[in-house]
Amino acid sequence: MKYYGIEVFKDLDQSFEQQFLQYGKIVSLKKKETPFLNEELHKYFYIVLKGKIKSFQMNLENAKEQTLFIYRAGDMFDTLILLDNKPHDVLYEVLESAEVLELPIEKVREWLRTNEQFNKHFFPYIASQMRQSEELASDLSLYSTSQRLSKLLLKNINPNDKHYYQLLQNLSKTEIAKLLGTVRNVVERHLKELEREQIIENQRKNIYIKDIKKLLEESEQLLLN
Repeated sequence: MKYYGIEVFKDLDQSFEQQFLQYGKIVSLKKKETPFLNEELHKYFYIVLKGKIKSFQMNLENAKEQTLFIYRAGDMFDTLILLDNKPHDVLYEVLESAEVLELPIEKVREWLRTNEQFNKHFFPYIASQMRQSEELASDLSLYSTSQRLSKLLLKNINPNDKHYYQLLQNLSKTEIAKLLGTVRNVVERHLKELEREQIIENQRKNIYIKDIKKLLEESEQLLLN
């Protein structure tokens, strides 16, 4: 089985590694596919091996979307269903062709009860997800779109930020807008402002930071206003 150097699979003893080989199944997902609509998440737990998959919520009245997470290699879901076995009102979409490891959810629950190695990776991951959710809620409540965009651009170049580092690579402006809780034309307007100030170079699916110091100053100034 291909593990792609993913953290949760490192330092497994041979017997536990054999369980992953025994129970795990690699599932391929195509770009723009909307998987997990038929109760799969109550039966299986998933670990992303490669690609990008987003979870989001949608207002059916106006079709507005808010992206909650973008899962990449090493990310796990659905952790809430795993822990409380209750429905989780989110949708999924494949942003970049992906492979996921599908594991029987009852087997994963058993590992949570009995396997220290799995717990050592799982619970810090849950904590980081909770922190990210908390930060998303506060950002949406407290900061403007331009402030949130500046923060996101800084996180994207911060190698210590596991959730956002290099997240924007090949991500469309529409998807960036959904991460920020806004719409594409608003994001494009703010990006053009940063371009005019020679802070970024805005290409079709990549944003390059030309002046990190100035972006930091811009971000700090926005937060002070």
